[in-house]
Amino acid sequence: MTSLIDVIFILLLFFLLTSTFTRFGELSVSTGGAGAGVAAGSPIFLRLEADGLTLNGTRHALDTIVPALEAFAPGNGDEAAVLISVADDVTSQRLVDLLALLRPFDWADVTVLG
Repeated sequence: MTSLIDVIFILLLFFLLTSTFTRFGELSVSTGGAGAGVAAGSPIFLRLEADGLTLNGTRHALDTIVPALEAFAPGNGDEAAVLISVADDVTSQRLVDLLALLRPFDWADVTVLG
């Protein structure tokens, strides 16, 4: 009969060799700061729904939002406020997908409304 320690050692080796230790995706989230300034220009409103999203009242699919947002990019290194409103039936994965799409826009000051 095999000893229990041998079985545990073999299972430990199996799980160590079959798992990965890299992060699949990383999304930086920060808490609100005190005394934040107001972004120049008018804010950009995104309404995230289960079947699509609206950008300032215009319907878009999730995969077409990047070119539509590029039209709102401010010039001269300014920032623009991007306000995201989430519908009740939206999953957290869908919100993370949208936030990952917004990550390359360094001019976007993203705020998720509660």
